[in-house]
Amino acid sequence: MNAIEIRNLSKSFRGLYAVDNLNMTVPIGSICGFIGENGSGKSTTEKLICGLLVPDKGEIKLFGEAYTDAGRRVRVGALIENAGCFPGSTVWTNLKMQAINLGIKNPEEEIDRVLKIVRMENSASVKFKSCSLGMKQRIGIAMALLGDPALLILDEPINGLDTDGMRMMREILVEITQKYSTTVLISSHILGELEKIATHYGIIRQGKMIMELSAKEMESRSRLFVSLKTADILGAEKVLKQKFDCVKIDGDILKVYDVNDVESIVEHLLKNGHVISMIEKNKIGLEEYYVELMSRKEEK
Repeated sequence: MNAIEIRNLSKSFRGLYAVDNLNMTVPIGSICGFIGENGSGKSTTEKLICGLLVPDKGEIKLFGEAYTDAGRRVRVGALIENAGCFPGSTVWTNLKMQAINLGIKNPEEEIDRVLKIVRMENSASVKFKSCSLGMKQRIGIAMALLGDPALLILDEPINGLDTDGMRMMREILVEITQKYSTTVLISSHILGELEKIATHYGIIRQGKMIMELSAKEMESRSRLFVSLKTADILGAEKVLKQKFDCVKIDGDILKVYDVNDVESIVEHLLKNGHVISMIEKNKIGLEEYYVELMSRKEEK
């Protein structure tokens, strides 16, 4: 059984498809990074899963049952766009109103629980309007966690956060998954941060799912490359292209792809009069993998 199963899902607005025959699977217990350019259909898909939009056609299942099933709906928490809090009310009051709205028993205990998860137990009396962006995002997650959902859907929760804010958000999401066995579907444009926590990925383009894979599968598909610096980067590029198939300049760094033999690169450059000031082995990360995948799709 999967937390989310989507088959042939479509949603159009004024004749234009935001989601077009989408198929998607999110395993239970995973942190699934939902990736795509602006307008690719990520937010629309999340709203469809949450029941905020009605699909034109297709099937959505949550934990093996139709997403419209009341027993499944109560197992979903979501933060779409913003927390929707009252600016002049305190963090505690906003959470209390949401807990009452959800019909949660012992709301005070539940609010204490979620505030601890998001590291805001000492900020309960702060008015929402006085909170930083990072705090507001964590409040939104706290609201989504009320009632201990089995599935958490987050739309761009780390955008705009500083380094400490992103680090804290990573820690919270990992803890939610490991300690409470919550499945997380998270969309984000900050792929470097997503790569640090995601166990699975779904890559969407123009409303269609173009690839689903686990983090382990992505790691196995990622290309090896050697990055280096030299005084004459253009000359070194020309020399390396004589021997290696894929050589690219990235700023002040030369990258030689699909090569694991550093010694052969060093030897070839030295023979041709190029001294290396820095050299190291690397593997393509999520951001580069995504860019490369998109470029391949455009070429077809």
